[in-house]
Amino acid sequence: MTGLGTDDHPHGADRLCEAGDRVYSRAVRRGRVPRADAEPVPCLLELALLHPDPDDMDWLVPTAPQEVMTRLLRGVHDEVSASQRRVGAAVAAVERYAGLGPSVVPGAGEGTAIRVLDGLSRIQAAMDEATEACKTEVLTVQPGGIRPEHELTEGLHRALALRGRGVRMRDLYTHVARHGQGLLNYLELMGGSVQARTLDEVIDRLILFDRTVAFIPANADRTLALELRHPALVEYLVTVFERLWRLAIPLTAPLPDTGIEGISHREQSIAALLAEGHQDAVIAERLGISVRTCRAHIARLSETLGAASRTQLGVRIAQVGLDGPAAVSSITLPGQESRPVR
Repeated sequence: MTGLGTDDHPHGADRLCEAGDRVYSRAVRRGRVPRADAEPVPCLLELALLHPDPDDMDWLVPTAPQEVMTRLLRGVHDEVSASQRRVGAAVAAVERYAGLGPSVVPGAGEGTAIRVLDGLSRIQAAMDEATEACKTEVLTVQPGGIRPEHELTEGLHRALALRGRGVRMRDLYTHVARHGQGLLNYLELMGGSVQARTLDEVIDRLILFDRTVAFIPANADRTLALELRHPALVEYLVTVFERLWRLAIPLTAPLPDTGIEGISHREQSIAALLAEGHQDAVIAERLGISVRTCRAHIARLSETLGAASRTQLGVRIAQVGLDGPAAVSSITLPGQESRPVR
């Protein structure tokens, strides 16, 4: 969220100027500040971080930090959702136009900006080639739930080769992947060369090498893939990854508390998707869990919130504020330490 600002304060609430940070922090500590203190930082009023005290108009009271965080998260969540939709539209367009021409792509050599890889063996060969050429960085998004150990084992030799060349690796998973012992063993073996973070849900599988070549699936069963070397497309996918990475929670850090007794972080995520009108199967796929597990969580939500029907559950979800994106673990303002968001 960028928010509004003046010519002297062209920024949003997620990156306050030092003067604004001092005044808002003072207001949070004391409960209010004199209106005169906020005159040098009009951005605080324009961003609705301060507002007049109804009992004394010469004083300003702060908006609760939790409410500020909710506004920030909604804005960032909308940006990421829009990015995901654009990526999906781009892939769909490539598939459509690729289908208009011959089935064999002429001149599919090293310099081809977009190459269609048909078949698992051809996909693996291209991935191996990119792995061998990689020198600095690998970024991956791994959707779904718990990673099967055989998948981790199959890719271990490539990961060890990358580590041996000093290549840095960052992996994004869904929160469900935290429960897989195979992933924990893999990360322990790789040591500090791999960083892993998790989100409630991620985009489809994505692998980026040295920010120059990307691989994405081109059909549902992943027997068709696209190898992308067009600089604009690759840069766009890197931007999507970095925004998701910023929202994600390190695998070594606990998931944030929902602040509502009896409701887990996963149930909060399910509640938000239910509020958007999604069916059980869609919710399960997006969060990387089985439909059966999803329905068990929905049943517990109904019991905890005292809802006797699906319609009533939707009303209860809105009443307790579970219809928005789940909170991230911390926010850092200029000059301050990261602090938990509850």
